[in-house]
Amino acid sequence: MKVRLGYACITNALDESSSSLLTYTHFKKLGSSGYDKLNEVIISNFNSLENILKYNISNDIKFYRLSSNIIPLISHPNVDIDLTKYKDYFKRIGDIINKNKLRVDMHVDPYYVLNSVNEDVVKSTINICKIYHNMFKLMNIKSNLIFHIGGKTISKEEGIKRFINNFKLLDKEIQDMILIENDDKIYDIIDCINISKSINCKIVLDYHHYMCNKGGVDIKDYLEYIFNTFEGIPKVHFSSPKSRKEYRAHHDYINIKEFTKFLDMIKVYNRDIDIMIEAKMKDDAVFRLIRQLKYLGYKVEGTTIIM
Repeated sequence: MKVRLGYACITNALDESSSSLLTYTHFKKLGSSGYDKLNEVIISNFNSLENILKYNISNDIKFYRLSSNIIPLISHPNVDIDLTKYKDYFKRIGDIINKNKLRVDMHVDPYYVLNSVNEDVVKSTINICKIYHNMFKLMNIKSNLIFHIGGKTISKEEGIKRFINNFKLLDKEIQDMILIENDDKIYDIIDCINISKSINCKIVLDYHHYMCNKGGVDIKDYLEYIFNTFEGIPKVHFSSPKSRKEYRAHHDYINIKEFTKFLDMIKVYNRDIDIMIEAKMKDDAVFRLIRQLKYLGYKVEGTTIIM
């Protein structure tokens, strides 16, 4: 059984960002040179992403979350961006991912809400799914979009119903890309399981969110079902609370005692699992965790735990 560790978007080791922004206000102020500046930012993001991926490869990190802001203003109705203009950059990134057998995914921004009662928000959410799907196709990769169920709407039951109904509006290829994640306040893991049974989608367990919002269940009773929603290797999100007072906030690092308890919990399934470490210190948190695991006697190869 192999447990691979990954991190999201930003590396502390490099002075690089694949999510540099250009606001629409600034874009408008630039007038005729707005598209030149936007092009400059996009190319910079691609180049930084390439460097980050190469850094990950050199440090044996095979699991990574892509920034959802590689192309700023991509969904803005008043900005016209032709993705094919950057096909060579997409191909270069995709070649690195495929050649090195990296697993990458993307988390949609929180203002994209599939179960929103605002139809404009739903339309923009469906549109961004199409955009990211096209980006993955240009990279020639199979990847995933991670979604929370969304807001409560009139009631939680109504929110679930709206999510299911709007999910069915998506093209089949996009439906297959989507992973749903339990959240820390409203939609617990049982809600995700019930939704999954209705629309046959994969579930990402966020263990920290589960600890915040248990829904009155023991997660050990549902791990097998959650993992079996994946045909391939399941993925899990893991973070530690910042403090007792700020329990929902993420800590800079991972609580090693809680992490090893979780490893004990999942090892009975004897299947490979990828764990996204959602700590504020990003890759530094991964490497600190690896050092602690080695000290405790775990077998580790690069950033993969062998159990």
